[in-house]
Amino acid sequence: MKKVINFVLLAASMTAGLVATTQANQLDDLLKQVKNDRVSEAKIDKKREAEFLSQRADKTALLNKAKKSLADQNARNTRLTKEYAANEITLSQKEVELDNATGTLGEMFGVSRAAAADALGQISTSIVSAEPAFSNRGEALRRIANAKEIPSIADLEELWFALQTEMTESGKISKFSVDVTKLDGTTSTETITRLGTFNLVASEGYLTYNDEVGQVQPLPKQPAGYITDTASDFFETSTGYAGVYIDPSRGGILSLETRKKTVEEFFHEGKEVGYAITVLLIIGCLIALERLIVLGGMSSKIAKQEKNLDKPNENNPLGRLLKVFYDNQSADAETLELKLDEAILRETPQVDRGVGLIKMFAAIAPLMGLLGTVIGMIMTFQTITLFGTGDPKIMAGNISLALVTTALGLICALPLILVHSVVAGKSKSVLQKLDEQSAGLIAAIAEKGSK
Repeated sequence: MKKVINFVLLAASMTAGLVATTQANQLDDLLKQVKNDRVSEAKIDKKREAEFLSQRADKTALLNKAKKSLADQNARNTRLTKEYAANEITLSQKEVELDNATGTLGEMFGVSRAAAADALGQISTSIVSAEPAFSNRGEALRRIANAKEIPSIADLEELWFALQTEMTESGKISKFSVDVTKLDGTTSTETITRLGTFNLVASEGYLTYNDEVGQVQPLPKQPAGYITDTASDFFETSTGYAGVYIDPSRGGILSLETRKKTVEEFFHEGKEVGYAITVLLIIGCLIALERLIVLGGMSSKIAKQEKNLDKPNENNPLGRLLKVFYDNQSADAETLELKLDEAILRETPQVDRGVGLIKMFAAIAPLMGLLGTVIGMIMTFQTITLFGTGDPKIMAGNISLALVTTALGLICALPLILVHSVVAGKSKSVLQKLDEQSAGLIAAIAEKGSK
């Protein structure tokens, strides 16, 4: 046991010696590393110090250069300030000298510039400028209007000639060829006629001059047909006289005319109610046309049958009535009367067919127009509730619906009432002839029986 303890103690002492030796070696290495690092850091510090000193010298040079530049700029500022003050004094003196030298010519300078500006505005928008011969006459006026010196005699003559030309051309009718830009963007060379300074006309109607782009263009929509027809007739007239409408406002009235709505545009403002009223009118007119054709054929056939009562033809109501009479000649007057009344009753539906329907359409159409009026007013009040009454254009569409449907209802009812009267008169005429013939046949039988 004692030997074991001694062995353990020996092993422990050996282990401790090895650990101490290892730690000593590590401390030596650490010391060497610290010394080496100190040397390296010293070299780096010297290098950084040298770089800093070098940069400091450069910054000092830059600072000196900036100070010199600032001094130069301050000197230049002082010099320019003195020159500016001297120039101001010189300008004031020159202005006084210019005013003294100009005298009353300064007033003429202002008047000529104002007159040139006014003439330029009038000439640039005039349709006379659409003619190629007068297309560049505004250049001289523009030069005078923008001039900063007293106009020369030649400039004043140019102003005079421009005004005189415009006045002279306003009383002339000129025909010339020019490029017309269509609404789809295409261009074609056409011959047009200029009516003074009022209108441009061509074979298709009125044209307009767009001074912003210097182009002759057709109107987006021509005015009423009777106005456009006179323009076309005037353009095509080569001899004699022809009437034509002109616009003394130089385009204002013509522009208003093109904004007027056509009958078709008014019709479409009636919308669904207006379309329904139109359908009633068409159906009613078709029924009336069919009835007039059928009743006209019946009347002609009855007229032929009246000339030959002894030979009844079943292609007409009177012929069928006569056939019933001849088939029942042996019967007494009362029975024959009943037979003939029955035959007339059978013919009545064919004669009166559709007459009541026309009358019903004539009564319904105004009521549908009234319905459209109520709908339009409801929509108008709704628009007022949402947007107020500040802009009447917002309510115009709904008011148009209210008024157009009423007009369409009346327009539908009037012809339907007329054709109903005509058709009803035709049908009554046919039935009256049947009644007359029936009464005559019965009277003949009764007279024969009394003998």
